[in-house]
Amino acid sequence: MDNLGFVQNMSFESVFILKMVLGFSISFLLTYFLVPAIIKISRRKNLMDEPTMRSSHQRKIPNLGGIAIFFALGVCAPIFAYELFDQYKFLFASLVILFYIGVTDDIVVMRAYKKLLAQIVVSVLVVVGSDVRIRSFFGLFGIDELNYYFSVFFSVLTFIILINAFNLIDGIDGLAGSYSLLSSGLFAVSFYRLGEYNFPLVVFCIIIIGSVLGFLRFNLSNQRNQKIFMGDTGSMILGFLLAFTAINFIDIFIDKGDYFKPHYHLVSAPVIALSVLILPVADTFSVILIRLIKRQSLFKPDKNHLHHRVVDLGLSHKQATFSICIVYLIVIGIVYLLRHQDLNLLFVLVFIIGLMCSFLPFLLKKMLK
Repeated sequence: MDNLGFVQNMSFESVFILKMVLGFSISFLLTYFLVPAIIKISRRKNLMDEPTMRSSHQRKIPNLGGIAIFFALGVCAPIFAYELFDQYKFLFASLVILFYIGVTDDIVVMRAYKKLLAQIVVSVLVVVGSDVRIRSFFGLFGIDELNYYFSVFFSVLTFIILINAFNLIDGIDGLAGSYSLLSSGLFAVSFYRLGEYNFPLVVFCIIIIGSVLGFLRFNLSNQRNQKIFMGDTGSMILGFLLAFTAINFIDIFIDKGDYFKPHYHLVSAPVIALSVLILPVADTFSVILIRLIKRQSLFKPDKNHLHHRVVDLGLSHKQATFSICIVYLIVIGIVYLLRHQDLNLLFVLVFIIGLMCSFLPFLLKKMLK
């Protein structure tokens, strides 16, 4: 009881810092120590990712790393960021559903329509049940507040696109994990600067960073017996959480008439959120564009993704991941510096820069021939 009293007597800032430190440390350690056990079981039971024509690896690798990420999130987030689970009642249920679908698909490949159906269910749960949705375009394309039904439809579509887009960038070692670290870190800093009402979101982002860091220790390993992929389990959960944090970021700048909370005004909020999401969004859009130009099926797997094109330049997986992340940070830096410019102009600029970055490796390869 004395220890409990000690915590109760701590200042709000001190409790917040304690939550961050413990959330990060415990999530990192849980992932770090759980992954080796998952690798061992995967090898014993032959639960491995078999290389295919589209794969960037040449040997069988365990692909259940997402289990460790989910476990760390599932333990730490309800403890250190419990306010989010009080406010968003369907958040944890959505994560559990994605976890089940992801593990099933990683072990026994599921039909695409079943995965899509599960993603729709999860998205509807969190959008309708927890009211996590895009409510306004802030004047983008001349549109401000959205009709409720269109808002629900557009938000569900956003969740589904980002879940699958994030899954598509998980093609080389370290890229999906590193992108999660950067985006979660950027959102954490933003939430922190926007005041104490958003501190639970800061802690949540820090927990994501801790769990992913523990995974990356093995995903980027050069030792064959320590290497693991996050699989669909990890990529779908992280894509879902990326959409969740992005929508929450946009929502902060909408006045809901709550006089007990400070109101912030930033017209470019949706474009800033887009810039944080630009890697999977631009990559998916560029791949669709290439397939349309070549008159190929939109659903046919290929090696036209950004990470494939960067590796084709002769870079290793780690070099490609590092290069993509640096370019990604430069894009966000440009958007941040121009955040007070005309919203529509800024949106077009972000989209053009994103597409240019996606096609740049292809152009460099043409020039080097």
